[in-house]
Amino acid sequence: MADAVKTQKNDLPKEVFAVEVKNHELLKLAYDAYLANNRTSAARTKTRGEVSGGGKKPWKQKGTGRARFGSSRNPIWRGGGIVFGPRGNENYSKKISTSAKRQAIKQALTLADQAKKVHVLDVKTTGKTAEVVKFLSDNKFDRKTLIVVDEKTPAIIRATNNLQNVLLVSTKYLTVFHILNADSIVLSPASVPTLKSWLVKEEA
Repeated sequence: MADAVKTQKNDLPKEVFAVEVKNHELLKLAYDAYLANNRTSAARTKTRGEVSGGGKKPWKQKGTGRARFGSSRNPIWRGGGIVFGPRGNENYSKKISTSAKRQAIKQALTLADQAKKVHVLDVKTTGKTAEVVKFLSDNKFDRKTLIVVDEKTPAIIRATNNLQNVLLVSTKYLTVFHILNADSIVLSPASVPTLKSWLVKEEA
């Protein structure tokens, strides 16, 4: 059955969970970069040269009193081509440096800890979903819950796969997007030192 072992709040490293957050600009940059880098460019429109039809001139050049047109697939006509539309090869990705990304994660964790969303608990399960459901119910995690583990095991993956409001993430794949969208964040005790070594190593 799932078991929870609580760790004292004082065990959280201040270098990760108590950094200065002057403003939210870096958090927004990291959040937007995550969304942009996961965006696909599936939309594609046709230019006037790709739209079928339009080979015949709609009416003669002169004498009708109407404007001159050479094709009914002109972009200003209904059914015509699209000007400056998406072509399916757009690159929406945004680059953010590794140090900035780490700093943003630390800021997000700091804000989450200040909001009392961070809980250090060890979730032990044999792979049954019911065990994790009971764990969430016992700890009153009834909304979006982010579970951060040092390493994903087959048992914890199997136990959380079918839970709609639970997201399982290994430590080094944690992002600002995950943190800011979670109502509760459950850190395994083993993930805390890994978080510290990953996020602070460049500054040591």
